[in-house]
Amino acid sequence: MSTDQPEIRGFARLGNRSLTKGTAFTEAERDRYGLRGLLPPQVLSMERQIERLLENLRRKSSDIEKYIFLSALQNRNERLYYRLVIDHMHEIMPIIYTPTVGQACKEFAHIFREPRGLYVTDRDRGRVAELVANWPAKEVSTIVITDGGRILGLGDLGTNGMGIPVGKLALYTACAGIDPTRCLPVMFDVGTNNEELLKDPLYLGLRQPRIGAQAYDELMQEFIEAVTARYPGALIQFEDFQTPTAYRLLERYRDKVLCFNDDIQGTAAVSLSGLFAAARARGTTLGELKVLFLGAGSAATGIGDLIVKAMMADGLDQETARRQVWFVDREGLVVAGRETLESHKLPFAHEHPALDFRDALQTLKPNVLIGATGSPNTFTEEVVRAMTACNEQPVIFALSNPTSRAECTAEQAYHWSGGRALFASGSPFDPVQLGERELRPAQGNNAYIFPGVGLGALAAGARSISDEMFLVAARSLAELVTGEDLAVGALYPNLTHIRDVSLQIGVAVAEEAWASGLATAPRPDDVREAIAQSMYNPYY
Repeated sequence: MSTDQPEIRGFARLGNRSLTKGTAFTEAERDRYGLRGLLPPQVLSMERQIERLLENLRRKSSDIEKYIFLSALQNRNERLYYRLVIDHMHEIMPIIYTPTVGQACKEFAHIFREPRGLYVTDRDRGRVAELVANWPAKEVSTIVITDGGRILGLGDLGTNGMGIPVGKLALYTACAGIDPTRCLPVMFDVGTNNEELLKDPLYLGLRQPRIGAQAYDELMQEFIEAVTARYPGALIQFEDFQTPTAYRLLERYRDKVLCFNDDIQGTAAVSLSGLFAAARARGTTLGELKVLFLGAGSAATGIGDLIVKAMMADGLDQETARRQVWFVDREGLVVAGRETLESHKLPFAHEHPALDFRDALQTLKPNVLIGATGSPNTFTEEVVRAMTACNEQPVIFALSNPTSRAECTAEQAYHWSGGRALFASGSPFDPVQLGERELRPAQGNNAYIFPGVGLGALAAGARSISDEMFLVAARSLAELVTGEDLAVGALYPNLTHIRDVSLQIGVAVAEEAWASGLATAPRPDDVREAIAQSMYNPYY
């Protein structure tokens, strides 16, 4: 706490979300800060405040009302908000992030209460540095930016997508202890092609179609230059961009600034970790698994790229590793010789006859089926039974979110496979009772990966974030999956341990940064203790 903070007194202190304690201010603090008479006389502990919050939260009749309630708390009392999230992660995370954040983004303009974050628009050309200078924080370490182009599986939501950076940064703080005062959510508003939004009188974004690639890239360059000039060394996370834009920005900036794309690299790492755990459950190695993707967007091919790197690290040559990974897109099996193939699909365009999804499944007989389509119910009973017919333990990942977009539910995967499927999903599902056995599907949530990667990269003062950092993050996460987890079908550790998960990943990523020469910070004698001590812990 800076030395001038005790001078903030009275209602100004009560209204400061970083400093307020509400009814928890002690008698002495009420005298010290001029709060006497401004609060009810009873002093409540943080634990009692949490009780009251849970009571009120659980009264809400819908998840979107709970989201609004929690957003108001975040704007009012940050420490209390994060204490609530950390202590009740299983209950709160699905509200502040997937799946509820999808609905919150769709309704963003209609539930808007208080501005949060920085808005950079197409109208701000030549003035972006002024906008960045308006942000009040003197120090920022972590930035999440979206253009709203592909929000979850919901498509182009324009400025309504601001809920994503806000939610991701809340997870950085709750899961990895990144100080919330050093977090900056950014909406890069370059228009929207969503006609429904453009006709909505309450829509808060630019009412214009999305701008072209050249103008877009010039504006993004202006933003990158402005934000890195004011906040050198800050981590920039690209989030929910359309596939061509996502790859273009990642390739342009990955070696120039500290940045990554969570949809490409974070999703890849959490999915790879799930595959490590699934291979362990099957008693095999990753390199022995044949993987078929339904969907070939940035998330899917990002997973494929990291799977190949992991297989190569385990001894396979690149060609052999790539032949273990196949994709089906809207035109069918991705094969060599097809006239129109985007660059990110080319490494996986194998020599093979063209097939539709059903025939590809029957012909290739994959061990792993991964859905990243954004299209619900595409893993039908026929599909799951086909996977089960050629696998004792079929691995089925239905990664599309929110829940309404999942390729299949946990209950469907388990029932159609007779309880043999090793299942993971992008959105949470409840436990499934199958006879006397209870299966507990674990969500392949990027929150297992990106907070720890950011924590480690910042701790080491990394100049850039390498694919190897995501590989060690995936391995670290998989190592935390216990035999007890696997026995109940969970391919990821319990969310209640998420801060320990982030710490372990942070240590592994930082060590990789030092080992690869990407670090600028000196390595402490005890890396784990140094990183643990740096983590924000919301108590008062």
